[in-house]
Amino acid sequence: MLWDKGQSVAAWVQRFTVGEDYRWDTLLLPYDIEGTRAHAAGLHRIGILSDAELRAVSEALDALKAEVAAGRVVVRPEDEDAHTVIETYLTERLGDTGKKIHTGRSRNDQVLAAIRLFLKDGLREAGRQVARLVEQLCELGTAYNDALMPGYTHLQQAMPSTAGLWALGYAELLLSDLAALRHAFDQADVSPLGSAAGYGVPFLELPREEVAQRLGFRTLQLHVTAVQLSRGKLELHAAHALVQVGATLNRMASDLVLFNSQEFGFVELPPECCTGSSIMPQKQNPDVLELVRAGYHRLLAEMNVLLTLPANLPSGYHRDLQLTKEAVIRCVLHAYDLLTAMVQLLPGLRFRRDRMQAACTPALLATAEALRRVAEGVPFREAYRQAAAALDSLPQPDPETVLRAYRVDGYPGRGRPDRLLEQLRAFQDWLTPTEPEDA
Repeated sequence: MLWDKGQSVAAWVQRFTVGEDYRWDTLLLPYDIEGTRAHAAGLHRIGILSDAELRAVSEALDALKAEVAAGRVVVRPEDEDAHTVIETYLTERLGDTGKKIHTGRSRNDQVLAAIRLFLKDGLREAGRQVARLVEQLCELGTAYNDALMPGYTHLQQAMPSTAGLWALGYAELLLSDLAALRHAFDQADVSPLGSAAGYGVPFLELPREEVAQRLGFRTLQLHVTAVQLSRGKLELHAAHALVQVGATLNRMASDLVLFNSQEFGFVELPPECCTGSSIMPQKQNPDVLELVRAGYHRLLAEMNVLLTLPANLPSGYHRDLQLTKEAVIRCVLHAYDLLTAMVQLLPGLRFRRDRMQAACTPALLATAEALRRVAEGVPFREAYRQAAAALDSLPQPDPETVLRAYRVDGYPGRGRPDRLLEQLRAFQDWLTPTEPEDA
């Protein structure tokens, strides 16, 4: 143990304090290696490591990174954490040079650097998946712009809509979610290194800004006490953004499960994204969509940990905060699964124009009838009552006639996927940076 001072600790204490943390630290190992590389450069800058020692450390970290990528090095319970694995590896190969590597840092700022690098990658990848969903929904919006379908309130038929309008509504919502992901990314894009255990490092003039730049952080968390105070909060920003995405996917999946039912029959799902029953031969079940719908609640559960766990803690570091790591990593990984599921499913989705149009009843035109009377000079409340009394005389909705009545962009038959794609282009510099982050 990095904290070992020669006194033994009961085995159950070791198991209890490590918990499942070693599993999550295995995912963080590549990021912790890069954090160590940047820290070593900082130690070289202030004369703690010589030129030869820095080269040796860099070469050893390259070798360790390859071992991790090949799955030959993982964090074991007896290692306790990723930090121990790295320092032990360097010490075994480099002797005293390896023993120098922890100079001027603590596991506190070390793990936060790794988590923030992990979050930057995770949030950007989630953003790319969201962007792909926006593009797919815009394709559906174009293909089904004129495909009449009932619009519902209270699960009762309300007014005409189109399948294209359904798709573009979700596309626009996902653009808002994409903005939340980018904001969370910016919150995580600050370097904690040099704060050590939360109170800085005496005597050593650590080049904190230089180290931050080497790791690709946009800025530095300047006052060291802010670093531990922000633990859980930055993770909460990330989780909240992912929960926003999950909420959108939840409702989209719920719609599609309903639309796929025999009673609606509005959509056909790709067979490769469905499963069957072990007893009923006829069943094709929308399990993927149901799990996407349910997955939102798992994201909420992890966010709740991040909301409540840091509350009422005094300033500084507390071991309670260890659990924020698992919560935010689970959130990122699960959100990625939900997004992957929807990205795989949407291209095979087919709306059934015949079933949607057949479901459109004359009552859907009641509002249009009231407003037609308003155009003839009847006050709206009187036109409302007249239309209600004339429901039996309303015609069966004809798609061309119905959609011709809408004159404003964003209404049924007036989808503007081009404008949504234009908004999406504003995120491209973030989603696909043209230069390496450590440039």
